[in-house]
Amino acid sequence: MMDFISIPLVVGIITLGIYRLFDLFVRKKERLNIIEKIGDKFDSSMIENKFSFPFISQSPATFGTLKIGCLLLGVGLGLLVGFFICQVYVYGAIPNININHDAYEISGVIYGASVLLFGGLGLLAAFLIEMKYLKEKKEE
Repeated sequence: MMDFISIPLVVGIITLGIYRLFDLFVRKKERLNIIEKIGDKFDSSMIENKFSFPFISQSPATFGTLKIGCLLLGVGLGLLVGFFICQVYVYGAIPNININHDAYEISGVIYGASVLLFGGLGLLAAFLIEMKYLKEKKEE
C-alpha cells in the first residue's frame, strides 16, 4: 500500500545521514581552526590572578553505579513480575481468549508496563539512597 513512498524515504534518510556525517567533520575542523587561532593570540599571563577556581581535593561522590544497578534490578524484577502476571492471568485464568493474537498483545503490555514501573521504582530507590547518603555526609 505504501510501497511508492518507501524508496524515496530510504534514499532521503541515507542522503541525510551522509550529509550530517560530512557536516560533523567540517564543523570539527572549523572548531579546531578557531581554537588554534585563539591559542596563538592568547597568553596565560593575561589571566593570572584574575580568576580563582576552587580546588576540590576529592572528586564529589558520583552514584552512577548505584543508579545503573538499581535500574537493572528494577528491570529484572519487572520482567519477573510480568512473567508471573502473564502466567496467572493471561494464559490461565481468562477464558475464551485467542492465544495466537490477543494473548501476545496483552502480555506485551504487561511486560512493558511492569518493566517501566519497576525500573522507575529502582531509580527512585537509588535517588532516595543518594539523598540519605548526602544528608548524612552533610551532617558530619
